[in-house]
Order: sequence, then C-alpha cells, then structure tokens
Amino acid sequence: MLKLSKMTDYAAVIMAQIARDPEQAHTASELAARVNLPQPTVGKTLKMLSRSGLLESRRGSHGGYVLSRSPAEITASDIIAAIEGPIGMTECSHADGDCELQNTCGVADNWQRVSQAIRTLLECVTLAHLAQSNPLKLPVQLPIQSVTLPSTVASREH
Repeated sequence: MLKLSKMTDYAAVIMAQIARDPEQAHTASELAARVNLPQPTVGKTLKMLSRSGLLESRRGSHGGYVLSRSPAEITASDIIAAIEGPIGMTECSHADGDCELQNTCGVADNWQRVSQAIRTLLECVTLAHLAQSNPLKLPVQLPIQSVTLPSTVASREH
C-alpha cells in the first residue's frame, strides 16, 4: 500500500487549521486542542514545518506559529516533502536517488514518469484547497503520456 505517514497526515491537518485563520499566531497547545492531537506530536510537527520554511515562529505574549506564505502558495507537495523528504515512487525517481539496478531494470523511465505525474498533481493542490470543507475538485488531469521528465533524471539512464 502506498501511504503517507501519520506525521504527514497530522502536518496537513495542522496546516489546514492554521490556514483557516492565517492572520493569527497559533500556539501548539491551542492547535492540539483544535485538531485533537497530543501536544508533543503537534509541537514536533510544528518544528518540522518551521525548519522546512512553511511556518514562522513568533515569540512573545501573542506569539505562536503563522504561515510563511499564503495558503494558495503552499502546496500539498510542500507539506509532504517537509515531513517525508523528496516525493518519488522509487529510489531512482529523484535526482539524488541511487539504485544498483539502474542499468538493467528496464522500468526506471516509467516509474520516473509516474513519480513526476504524482509530484505535478500534488503541486497543483494548495493548502487553500485542503483547508476547504467542501470536497476537493482536482485542478488538473494528467495523462501519463504528457509527463516530461526533467533532463537530469532522464539523462542518468543513458
């Protein structure tokens, strides 16, 4: 099963909660109560999101966490990458991947196309979309044939 970690799911829930009131600074304890998660988990998630540049931490009596950009400028891909690292279906799906079967597997190019299609779709879904209560309408359709691999990935195969 292809599945995101619980921490990534929590990050999306926390980010969506912040996006619903983006002008206010949110504390870890306040967010934990609103999203019904343990405060240590929320605190750890907030730190990871801050280190990745998606959140800013403000100190003081009215301190807390705020989005570093508008919800429309933060993508699902950004949130996933902040927690999981680079998005790819296989080890050879991203530029820094290393695979011992690269020269003989025969499927790397197609897996790279699938990975690129998934990344492209996730880059089209914004935090503003995720924070809405109504069902998400995917902004794009991606026939796999239209996916173009970045030259750095495609050139590694030859």
